[in-house]
Amino acid sequence: EKEAARYSRLLEKFPTDIVCMGIGENGHIAFNDPPVADFSDPLMVKKAELDPACRTQQVNDGCFESLDKVPKYALTLTVPSLVKAKYLVCTVPAKTKERAVYHTLSDEISECCPATVMRRHAHAVLFCDSDSGVAFI
Repeated sequence: EKEAARYSRLLEKFPTDIVCMGIGENGHIAFNDPPVADFSDPLMVKKAELDPACRTQQVNDGCFESLDKVPKYALTLTVPSLVKAKYLVCTVPAKTKERAVYHTLSDEISECCPATVMRRHAHAVLFCDSDSGVAFI
């Protein structure tokens, strides 16, 4: 909580111009997983519990050797903090992200697929490779 508060103060003092992010397999952005994402979150940074799909992705991506080594919690910028930036640049490679890209661009904008919030941002850019964006090629 102390680190989240410290980081929040830094973000207030030095506002973000550009957010570089990706989309998780479950549509999360910056560990704002569907069960806990809040488009109206009053916090700038918070402790988030990582859902099983997100934790499994960390293993599949090679970030951790096994599920038991993946932290259950992470500090994350909240959705309002992310979209407050002047520009959003989202890069989404890999076949494992194809469904997430599809839902990001096709579903109703909601916390069910947090990445859909990018469609409300005037200066958001989504880069996909031929695997992740195959449904739209």
